[in-house]
Amino acid sequence: MKKLVFASLMALVSISLVLAPALRAQDTGTIQIKDPAEFNAYQNAYTQTDPKAKAAALETFLTTYPQSVVKKAVLDMLLDTYQGLNDQDNMLKTAAADLQVDPTNLRAIFISVYIKKSQCGKNQDAQTCDDAAILAQKGLASQKPAATSDDEWKKLTGAAFPIFHSAIAADDYISKKDFKAAENEYKAELMLYTDDQAKGPGLPDTLLLAQAYSLPGSGQDLIQAIWFYSRVWDYAPPAYKAQIEPKLEYYYKKYHGKLDGLDAVKTQAALTTFPPAGFTITPAPTAAEQIHAMLTDPTTKLPDLALSDKETILAFGSKDDAEKVWAVMKDQQTPVPGVVIEASATVIKVAVTQDAKDAKVPDFIVTLKTPLADKDIPAVGFEYGLSAKGQAELDGTYDSYTQIPAKDAVPASGTTPETPATAQSAQIAVRDGFIQAEKKKAVPAHKPTAAHKPAAAH
Repeated sequence: MKKLVFASLMALVSISLVLAPALRAQDTGTIQIKDPAEFNAYQNAYTQTDPKAKAAALETFLTTYPQSVVKKAVLDMLLDTYQGLNDQDNMLKTAAADLQVDPTNLRAIFISVYIKKSQCGKNQDAQTCDDAAILAQKGLASQKPAATSDDEWKKLTGAAFPIFHSAIAADDYISKKDFKAAENEYKAELMLYTDDQAKGPGLPDTLLLAQAYSLPGSGQDLIQAIWFYSRVWDYAPPAYKAQIEPKLEYYYKKYHGKLDGLDAVKTQAALTTFPPAGFTITPAPTAAEQIHAMLTDPTTKLPDLALSDKETILAFGSKDDAEKVWAVMKDQQTPVPGVVIEASATVIKVAVTQDAKDAKVPDFIVTLKTPLADKDIPAVGFEYGLSAKGQAELDGTYDSYTQIPAKDAVPASGTTPETPATAQSAQIAVRDGFIQAEKKKAVPAHKPTAAHKPAAAH
């Protein structure tokens, strides 16, 4: 994942989510403190009205009486106090201490997951993401305590469980790079919200779900990505619509070929969080279909096509269409402008198209007519251009081409991240290669100005 587009989404997250709901601890009943000094210390801490003073008094009580019978109640009270102060570092520390006393404390789990999930998104730290997910899994497995009413448990889980699924999704997304698993967790989260709730607290993760569906790999589904981008566009604040719309239009056009019908999708997505059964978008003509239409257009002149267009036809065209273009290219001399991926004295492998440059794979293999001296072998990353522009130019004669089939993604497994799918492409072999050196700009001869004429001879 690109440094996750996640980081750029944090602004949207911050306006759509509020600090974790103040889920209050249950009344644990009457507990008697027998030691008068301990009782007075407890009363002193409990009755403080200033939050900072109360936190300090509670901390002192826990240090002085680490085995007190009211330790759990004091930790719950301290967690409340730090939450009121929005002191997340101490909230996290206190929640961890609370879980040492009561490992099933759903509120302490919730607070811990909420803060760690936020840190995971901001810092992209795999260990923090993993820690949040492990606690979230534990929270989802929680059972209702006997002393907790059904209504209170519903309130607790209604606030906590969506965040738990969100934390697991973030871990899948950032740490494990398992985008398919992230999609499932984001969907599980959004299913716990009503359609109205999904417009607010569920909106940031709706955006991340759209992002996950748009990424290459086994989880890519552009129809789903378009739906969720549309949903976010419908309810995002105006300032964020301008950021979301280009992505929405890009993926819609990539799938459909043009923008007609997008407004209708936006209108439909405003009604429900998830697309209705049978929702679909008409796909654009395939690359092969578009190529055939271009080649059968009487205005198309094959020799005049750009090198990148010719390569696209060789990569995606039908066999007949590719051969038609290759018949024009075969045995013709051509420049090969691109980035060096690998080079030796006899062969230079170059990435010419943008896709090849992005993937750092060669799409042109140039066999040189005369081997290069070691000092003349180009470095990886060197870019050849056109001699007409004064740049070093790599030339050769078209010899053969190979159509490279697309490869499916390899799903993530354990700690192994997913291997992305690769698109269909073409690799072109060029023979009799040679290099035209960069033309050095001539340095103009210095002519003395009138003010600096040589002195006349006497």
